[in-house]
Amino acid sequence: MSRTLAATTAGILRLVRIPFRLLDVFTERPLAGNQLCVVPDGGDVDPSLMQRLAQEIGFSETTFVVDSGGDRYRMRIFTPGSELPFAGHPTLGTAFTLVSEGRVSSPATQSVPAGEIEVEVDVGRGFARMRQLAPTFGEEFTDRGLIAESTGLTPEQLHPELPAQVVSTGLGPLIVPARDADAVAAAEREPRALRRLLERAGTDALYLFAVTEDGAKAGMFDATLGIGEDPATGSAAGPLGAYLAARGVGEMPGAIAVRQGDEIGRPSVLHVEVEAEGDTWRIHVGGGVRIVGEGAFDLP
Repeated sequence: MSRTLAATTAGILRLVRIPFRLLDVFTERPLAGNQLCVVPDGGDVDPSLMQRLAQEIGFSETTFVVDSGGDRYRMRIFTPGSELPFAGHPTLGTAFTLVSEGRVSSPATQSVPAGEIEVEVDVGRGFARMRQLAPTFGEEFTDRGLIAESTGLTPEQLHPELPAQVVSTGLGPLIVPARDADAVAAAEREPRALRRLLERAGTDALYLFAVTEDGAKAGMFDATLGIGEDPATGSAAGPLGAYLAARGVGEMPGAIAVRQGDEIGRPSVLHVEVEAEGDTWRIHVGGGVRIVGEGAFDLP
């Protein structure tokens, strides 16, 4: 962490300067996709300050690189409300930042509380891709009335046959199938009902989706993370791919493009690939990454 001096009328005030980068992830152009703040030199930042800086930025996630070198790095991820053991667009954006600045090589291994994640970065193409952890499947959630209430939909707007289910590849959202893309577009987060739903399901987020002719349309809602509605959720797109592959839906296993974020003005595309690997699934999630700015926190 670098330090700078600032003159004041009372004398000299010593400030701590914490540089950061701003990125858009899961997009081919700036000012779309999911926003991310990356602190590349976060090893000296106290965790309580990490949380406050994440609140200050106000993005869905901010990452702090604890150490990096060679083909490995270790980081922590904070939403405005809490720390996460893993997240999708923070993984891709942080890896892209470190590789583009020559701090690590690609492919790289990212260490987070959920485990080690393999990440590949193509700086020239503006693209990054991660292999997520092997999926785990929870119980199906059968209270369609509560699901509908939580998303501002009617039970008839949910898929008539496919069940809701918690699936995890590092984080475990409740995967909820909608009847069609129009239902996903019409969904609205209902905080009180959503909180009850997620408490009963034992998770932090709901990922609503519908299979379309050209892939899938999705939306993510949370009740406690401080995000609200997320424009692009890589940690949920991987579980969605596993969910579809396990049921043979949407021409899966295979590859699918998941569109998200249009309704909140941040159009995003997440590329999901799923292939069988023994009795489980090998899952990759990737997308475009753009570095859009940089700055520093100057703190007394």
